Amino acid sequence: MPRRPTWHCRSLNPQPLTFSSFSRSVAQVASSFKAKRRMQHSKQHRESPPKSAVNGFSNNTLEERREQSVSSDEEFEGVVQADFAFFDPKANDFHGVKTLLQTYLDDKQWDLSGFVDLILGQTTVGTVVKIEDDEDEGVFSLVTALNMQRYKDHKCIMELKEFLLKACQEKDVQDNLISLLGEQAKYVGLMVSQRVVNLPPQLLPPLYDALFDEVSWATEDEPTKELKNSFSFKFYILVSKIYKNKNANKKKKLSSDSDEAIIYTKPEDEIFHRLSLWSFCFPLQTQQPATLELRNYRFMGLVMAIEADKISTFRQELKSLINES
Repeated sequence: MPRRPTWHCRSLNPQPLTFSSFSRSVAQVASSFKAKRRMQHSKQHRESPPKSAVNGFSNNTLEERREQSVSSDEEFEGVVQADFAFFDPKANDFHGVKTLLQTYLDDKQWDLSGFVDLILGQTTVGTVVKIEDDEDEGVFSLVTALNMQRYKDHKCIMELKEFLLKACQEKDVQDNLISLLGEQAKYVGLMVSQRVVNLPPQLLPPLYDALFDEVSWATEDEPTKELKNSFSFKFYILVSKIYKNKNANKKKKLSSDSDEAIIYTKPEDEIFHRLSLWSFCFPLQTQQPATLELRNYRFMGLVMAIEADKISTFRQELKSLINES
């Protein structure tokens, strides 16, 4: 019996979605795309396969993005139609997912291929977003959750844990991190959420709904008690990136809109951050291109721990954010 309802949306002019005008302008400048886009009529059908589709969203194909990355500052003014669809992860998505996760752990050399294999091997929980009927099968977004205890003996997870423990320099957080990665790991889901810049924001609520609904269903539908329990998360760990004001930790108050302490590269991260049990930042070696708007900001990694009990609040707030945009 299908559990995924049909979802409809209609939108115009997709823009980077953030909580302030300044953040929106910086997100636009920091974007890897130099394109102006318009969206026309859109409709999303949730069925399997594909899980769901969004018809009529304006966006750029992978080839267009490659052309833009080597072009000058010319702006694309046309309308590009794309029918996005939600799919279960599969082996053919390996290269697309690996590309999305290339800087997931900054510039660390680690078993990224093994990490991608874990993600694609977990088909009951996880979603990739692609263009429907696209022969190239380029992956535009990925969201999943991996149990830290279930996969603890895999090289990639051991390396990921080592990276996080080394990155955490905040003494008051270290013990909490060690606990979640160690004795409480069986209750911890590593939430992996990566996507191309400027994916239509209307996709975000159904994308996260799909993740958390699948987690809930897995606790009932998995064939063994062990697998069911592996999705009974009490906590999620999320690794993301932000722009942090260089003066944010100083006593001088950041009063103007142009002096925001943090600019989130993904709008949902501000909600996660506010709801988080604890978090910490760390400097990144991989830097974004310098811009005038970002001259007072440093590109940073952000690690957050979110209690599973907060997820319903997150889902409500994300829907409100998208509806108000």
